[in-house]
Amino acid sequence: MSRGRGGAVAPGRVPGDGTGKKDRPDPYAGRMSSSQARSGPVGLPRWDRCAVMGVVNVTPDSFSDGGQWFDPELAVKHGLDLVAQGADLVDVGGESTRPGAARVDETEELRRVIPVVRELAASGVLVSVDTMRASVAEQAVAAGARLVNDVSGGLADPAMVPVVAASEVPFVVMHWRGRSIDMNNRAVYGDVLGEVLAELRTGLARAIDGGIAPERIVVDPGLGFAKNAEHDLTLLAHLSELAALGSPLLVAASRKRFLGRVLAGADAAAPPPARERDAATAAVSAIAAREGAWAVRVHEVRASADAVRVARAIETAGDGGTAGRTAGTHGGQA
Repeated sequence: MSRGRGGAVAPGRVPGDGTGKKDRPDPYAGRMSSSQARSGPVGLPRWDRCAVMGVVNVTPDSFSDGGQWFDPELAVKHGLDLVAQGADLVDVGGESTRPGAARVDETEELRRVIPVVRELAASGVLVSVDTMRASVAEQAVAAGARLVNDVSGGLADPAMVPVVAASEVPFVVMHWRGRSIDMNNRAVYGDVLGEVLAELRTGLARAIDGGIAPERIVVDPGLGFAKNAEHDLTLLAHLSELAALGSPLLVAASRKRFLGRVLAGADAAAPPPARERDAATAAVSAIAAREGAWAVRVHEVRASADAVRVARAIETAGDGGTAGRTAGTHGGQA
């Protein structure tokens, strides 16, 4: 991304986004270190590196692996396999949120999700539930889920924030501009970084006003949700500004369209299928870890688990070897 006509950006300023916007004052000058930004939400273990969240889609229509883990027994086995590959927690979802996806009804989402959450939690897996429904979140927490990952940040269901507040589990507030069916029409920004930051602040305030403790909130910039490839890349170039919102940062780039566009190259060749984007995903995971992300959400765990550990080793070396001597080990409960 261009950093302005002169190339360099003055200290204490944020570069323009390449759309003609001028460099602007940086409200996060003197921002926190990546280690500070990485502190996880209260209620989950703390790791001394970026955590890895493995994805279990109990769906027939997800863009990446729809139908592969639709059977509950296969979904549970896959979740356990992800942990064996290095996942720190597993995100279970029963409704596709890919662009253009239709919603499933509540009964069907519960049928898909709750048995998988219950079995994984009973096996000692740290489970997150990926849902926009308060009823699903409530039952998933009762079944053992320890985090609610709502791509709408509580906008899709007015009951979500009160339910999460009462449950006292951590909550992911993602940047969201509308449902999957029409999200691509909402990918219009004058300053994508500034607007996403502002809208995330609004989401944080809404969650806190609704009773969720600030220390239990995670933010997610919503890569691929009402954003094109240029928007996604701009946000990734400014992860430190997103981390400086003060909440743990979740980065979910796994196999997404913008990676396909990058890999296709300037000749506009057909992008590789989703399953061939795992190396590119791991590259993003390493960058996110280096920029202070709390966690990365990925389909293929092993490569990203290796990537975040390498990123941590480099960070430790930069610190003179005094921090993170036990990289990869768990700390205590937050």
